[in-house]
Amino acid sequence: MRPASGLILLSLTTMALVACKPTPAEVDAAPSVSGSTEASQVPSDAPAAVPDVATPDVRFIGYGNMLFGSTVEEARVAWGGELVGGPVEGSDCYYLHPKSAANSRELGFMIEDGRFVRYDVGTDAQAAPGGALVGMDGPALNALYSNTLQAAPHKYVPSGQTLTFDGGAGVDSKLVLETDAAGKVTSWRIGLPPQVDYVEGCS
Repeated sequence: MRPASGLILLSLTTMALVACKPTPAEVDAAPSVSGSTEASQVPSDAPAAVPDVATPDVRFIGYGNMLFGSTVEEARVAWGGELVGGPVEGSDCYYLHPKSAANSRELGFMIEDGRFVRYDVGTDAQAAPGGALVGMDGPALNALYSNTLQAAPHKYVPSGQTLTFDGGAGVDSKLVLETDAAGKVTSWRIGLPPQVDYVEGCS
């Protein structure tokens, strides 16, 4: 009796294992874990994306709540504080700057034809989109922007350059970095064309 019961138990176990084994069709339909892992891996030699480490107020569409194209009154309301500066006789272009800034070269908002069109930064207190700071050199910039900056000779600084980075699809503004003869960033600005390309500011 014992041998017979042992055979019956062995047969039942074998049938259970066969029933639990997936069919070829079920194997094909099942997701591949190793395949999904490989697809999510990024090749080590892939170019690094430009990091979004700009100062929060720094934007390609304006500065903080101040949007490019807004009127002077709208810009002042959006700023919510005191802005120093005003129109200059004989010119339709001038700068406003926060009371906390020493002058518009430190942080200035360009107004032309009654509209906010550009802002300039001349200190390392704020980072541009992508992480550029005043004082950075060429190798540091290339590392941040993966060699995507468009370089051109500076109009006034011997051996200096202007480095341009577009705001992206659907955005008219761009970032312009200015460097000295040693290749270090001396200032940067974001604005709409053609004003963002004014090398002399409003002068």
